[in-house]
Amino acid sequence: MQFIDQVEVLVEAGKGGDGIVAFRREKYVPAGGPSGGNGGKGGSVILVAVEHLQTLLDLKYNHRFRAEDGRRGGPKNMTGATGNDRIIEVPCGTTVYDVETEEILVDLIHPHQEFCVAKGGKGGLGNAHFLSNQNRAPDYALPGLMGEQRQLRLELKLLAEVGIMGLPNAGKSTLISSLSAAKPKIADYPFTTLIPNLGVVRKPTGDGTVFADIPGLIEGAHTGLGLGHEFLRHIERTRVLLHLIDITDPTPVENYHTIQQELEAYGRGLMDHPQIVALNKVDAVDTDSEEVQEIITQIQHVSQSKVFLISAVAQIGLNDLMQEVWLKLDELSLSENPTSTR
Repeated sequence: MQFIDQVEVLVEAGKGGDGIVAFRREKYVPAGGPSGGNGGKGGSVILVAVEHLQTLLDLKYNHRFRAEDGRRGGPKNMTGATGNDRIIEVPCGTTVYDVETEEILVDLIHPHQEFCVAKGGKGGLGNAHFLSNQNRAPDYALPGLMGEQRQLRLELKLLAEVGIMGLPNAGKSTLISSLSAAKPKIADYPFTTLIPNLGVVRKPTGDGTVFADIPGLIEGAHTGLGLGHEFLRHIERTRVLLHLIDITDPTPVENYHTIQQELEAYGRGLMDHPQIVALNKVDAVDTDSEEVQEIITQIQHVSQSKVFLISAVAQIGLNDLMQEVWLKLDELSLSENPTSTR
């Protein structure tokens, strides 16, 4: 399945039906009077969040969505039929922008959440509406109004509680495959991950928590360099960030700073997310050596937090790491809902 997380579409609501001019022509009714009906309302364009979609691929090749026009009114005061709405299904986590104003129209997070992005035009009034003591035989009606038209940009931001980030080849895909049933592509070269991978990790309570493996960031990612800039938006919705650093890399401390600088430059509150730092691939080094201990000390100093030593491939230190993740999530839940209990 191709992963598409940003598209632009044109939505057009239906035009309202025209009102008509008609008069009663009935036997034994010498002065029948006006009987032209109103036009029907035009259909609207409605976005609906659904769980079975994980990408915006369905919208990539269809850039125009139009609702049905309302029908014109009929004789005998009959109102025209309302045009059918156009329903567009999108994945949960889709943010909708108005391209012209850059305004966020809606954030579709919950399943079955709906939002009308273009309202249908009102139907025109038939001549029966204009009957009065002063005008007993109105011979005019109003046309239906045009429906709303908008150019929209849809951006998909993955709904994951924990985002795994780091430089390319830090071991993010290996970690998510070790923690969950996800089977991402894994190889010993940078940019193996070309799209975000999702995996469900079970808590000790049995509840499932969604982890996202975000494609590797590089210096300048927020400006469009590398692959990660396309996916920084997916970190926005995460509650906890798991920063993975390759301890076998020649410059692990500089690598830590690189990622932090990218988060800060991107903005949108990413630096406010709680972070957990883990040094990966410890199975390939002597953790008791003076050199490795110095790296651990420096990382702890710059991050101002505990640093976890793990090996995703050898399953070392993962239990301690996950206990910290669950603790952070529980603390966030308590702060968001002070009256709840663990």
